[in-house]
Amino acid sequence: MDSTTSDLPVLVLGAGPIGLACAAELRGRDQSVLVIEQSDRVASTVRRWAHVRMFSPWEELVSAAGIRQLGSQWNPPRGSLYPTGQQWVSDYLDPLGQALSDWIRFGRRVVGVSRLDRDLLVESGRAEQPYVIHARHSDGSIERILARAVVDTTGTWQRPAPLGSEGYPVAGELDHADRIVHTMPDPADPSWARQKVAVLGSGASALTSLVALTRQGEHAASSVLWAVRRGSVDQALGGGENDELPARAALGDKVRRAIADGRITVVTRFRTATVRSETGGKATLESSDGEVIEGLDRIVCATGFRPDLSFLSEVRLDLDRQLEAPAGIAADIDPNWHSCGSVPAHGYQALEQPDAGLFIAGIKSYGRAPSFLAMTGFEQVRSIAAYLAGDLQAAQSVQLHLPETGVCGGSGDFDVEPKASCNTPNERVSL
Repeated sequence: MDSTTSDLPVLVLGAGPIGLACAAELRGRDQSVLVIEQSDRVASTVRRWAHVRMFSPWEELVSAAGIRQLGSQWNPPRGSLYPTGQQWVSDYLDPLGQALSDWIRFGRRVVGVSRLDRDLLVESGRAEQPYVIHARHSDGSIERILARAVVDTTGTWQRPAPLGSEGYPVAGELDHADRIVHTMPDPADPSWARQKVAVLGSGASALTSLVALTRQGEHAASSVLWAVRRGSVDQALGGGENDELPARAALGDKVRRAIADGRITVVTRFRTATVRSETGGKATLESSDGEVIEGLDRIVCATGFRPDLSFLSEVRLDLDRQLEAPAGIAADIDPNWHSCGSVPAHGYQALEQPDAGLFIAGIKSYGRAPSFLAMTGFEQVRSIAAYLAGDLQAAQSVQLHLPETGVCGGSGDFDVEPKASCNTPNERVSL
């Protein structure tokens, strides 16, 4: 890029936990930065599950650059405590957003990223052109913002996966959207009281939903069914005492007890094919092999999320075709083959796209894969910021020490519980 381009800011897309950490890293290195956020406040996604207690402790939920940005006036929470989403927002993310407020622009939805005067096809002079971010305001007007680099941390929350196991909504799913929720239930919400609920999915969101719905109290559901596509829920329940995150292990243990107590009915090998209405306003789920779950008041769809790549259609990407994650990390996070806690360290080199200066970071970098931890994103953007500041030594010195899950192996056959099969389940990698 020429000298005019080098004076432009780095555009960070999204003011969530990783986007704020990226901005803090860049400001800490005296880099010009601008954060574009579609909502009117930071951490809008975290606020959607504010009632949920996290299984990562405080010490793993704050970035070093964020702490430096907050300065001595910030009173850090005790590192060993486990906050709720609301506490994460009020005690850290909101203060960090305030500290970075001069560099955040709210109410702008990114609808396009491109090279100046170049669409996807054009090669001539492409690398020398700055990026142009097309951002839509609430009144429909489009603002064009020039940038020397772009870090996409927009997450995946806006695109929840459907009920259907084929990747598309099943028959009746869209017609019954008022009964299907993609957020984790709040145990304090009276609308769940005395409801018959089916939870679909096998990740942490599904487990959290099951715990919330079966928690004792006046707002508990009357009947909870857990429907999974696999032949067993054993691996979904986690590694127990072998899990290095005790709170994550406790989540699985609570669901185990609820199953043993009869508060949760497990339905395995259930692949939803249809949602239909019953007389009396109830709903029925029917599987592809004809099994039915009847009399449902509500359905919790916890089948995962997908990245929104629509606004990246005019830039050059190198993504894994299955995961929709950067090709540089896809093999290490693919849930078909890998479910261990350890993920090889990776920084800017694995996240940069063929259009130089464009990075996908945060949970969006995992594409459709689950189990992303905030500390992974903090290290990603630390490396990216160091690279953009010209500090290659720091950028390439990537260290990532993730807590083990206590469970190893890929998804394998849907109808057979996978065996522990990773080559190096306890490996710690530093590049």
